[in-house]
Amino acid sequence: MRGEPDVTLFLCGDVMLGRGVDQVLPHPGDPTLWEEYVRDARSYVELAEAVNGPVRRPVDWAWPWGAALRLLDEAAPDLRVVNLETSVTRGDDVAYGKGVHYRMTPENLPSLAVARPDVTVLANNHVLDFGRRGLLDTLDALAAAGLPVTGAGRDAAGAWRPAAVPLPGLGPRVLVFGCGMPSSGIPPDWAAAPGTPGVAYVPVASGATAGQVVRRIREVRRPGDLVVVSVHWGSNWGYGVPRSQVEFAHALVEGGVDVVHGHSSHHPRPVEVYEGRLVLYGCGDLIDDYEGIGGYPEYRDELRLLYFAALARDTGALRGLRMVPLRARRLRLEEASEDERGWVRTTLDRVSRGFGVRVGSREGGLYAEPAV
Repeated sequence: MRGEPDVTLFLCGDVMLGRGVDQVLPHPGDPTLWEEYVRDARSYVELAEAVNGPVRRPVDWAWPWGAALRLLDEAAPDLRVVNLETSVTRGDDVAYGKGVHYRMTPENLPSLAVARPDVTVLANNHVLDFGRRGLLDTLDALAAAGLPVTGAGRDAAGAWRPAAVPLPGLGPRVLVFGCGMPSSGIPPDWAAAPGTPGVAYVPVASGATAGQVVRRIREVRRPGDLVVVSVHWGSNWGYGVPRSQVEFAHALVEGGVDVVHGHSSHHPRPVEVYEGRLVLYGCGDLIDDYEGIGGYPEYRDELRLLYFAALARDTGALRGLRMVPLRARRLRLEEASEDERGWVRTTLDRVSRGFGVRVGSREGGLYAEPAV
């Protein structure tokens, strides 16, 4: 009914707890890599240390999240959604032909659980880095930890099954669907099929494929449910959004989706409010081991964002979006400086103006508002 409190969602970009991050956690796995230039995951720790100083080993479970955990607790969102871009396995069924493979050991999964995600999205281009056996290990590990997933499964039905999270008190749920596209690097043969484990795969961004997703939503949605579609799409770098992605996002909203949660890019991309609904075209990375890796300095990918979206409980309309900038240092998130917050605000405001959104700065973070 009208007058009820808003529903607050926490959304973020890619959480990559494998490779170098896995090596500093309490139970580091096999550091072997199959990359062209780097053969040992500990090399990524050494790169980070060369830039920002030593990282003690082992760190505790909360270390990669750093200041984000306190900020999450202060915001007290009703729902926490993360995209886990890592295979959770001790297996070595390597997906040869890929340039990068992300793996963390199941024993290190408490480093994800410490953030208390309500939904872990698995539709991305690293969840099958260690084959279908690695995906099954990932599903088993997350189930054992009590962490609900969406976007990948033991078959197509499981991959497309949403995570359904009841809202506080009696009433509607939040349904979170995960899906991924080849533009993010997901190979077509990773698609889940009847009897075949894989990801919820969308072959191309278009109004027609969005319509197919909407039909899946309508099969399970109940009156009053809010719906989030979390989609892994697009290239790693750049602020431009292809027209096809805009068409896909708009068709989802027109079909009743309340939030389009995009990720894959290594830095934040434009924010849009379309027909009163939130569209995040790219949330950027949140946790990774990229410190010390050269290239693309103009995008400041060491700066990260936490997204807190307030939705009207009765309609799903966006009531407000707060974004909190953080900085990655020594494989850990810390609060951004005033200059860093200013850079993020200016950049995100510039790239979002074409989508009818301006980004301002107030106490507590950055805020998205209609452009005038």
